[in-house]
Amino acid sequence: MFNSKEKKIEKPKVMERNVIAKNTTIVGDIKSDGDFRIDGTLEGTLKTQGRVIIGVDGFVKGNVEASNADIEGKFSGTLQVSKTLTIKGTANISGDVTIGKLSIEPGATFNATCAMKGALKEMNTNNGSKKTTEKTA
Repeated sequence: MFNSKEKKIEKPKVMERNVIAKNTTIVGDIKSDGDFRIDGTLEGTLKTQGRVIIGVDGFVKGNVEASNADIEGKFSGTLQVSKTLTIKGTANISGDVTIGKLSIEPGATFNATCAMKGALKEMNTNNGSKKTTEKTA
């Protein structure tokens, strides 16, 4: 009736939030699986599988790779967001941006080259061959 072997129950992975506080400056490269909130200054590269939030007083100069990003402060450099980039009205962005989806509030400053990379979608052409195109949002 009862099985002597215990089954291990896996707990869902909780993403940790890392904070770079106001009046803090970090120069260098950061790699993490967790989320990041930046209210200070980061000069360098940030790579994460989570969300990056740049607060109103935050400033990032360098490269950022994340799955999602919310920007309220300043960003200068190369930004790669695989899912959604949300730009708040107080944001100031310059550089190169590659995203999946984009949301910009009125009042934001966005002086960047932007490429939207959607999922690839196959379409049939008239002669029977298949053509691969990018899906637009």
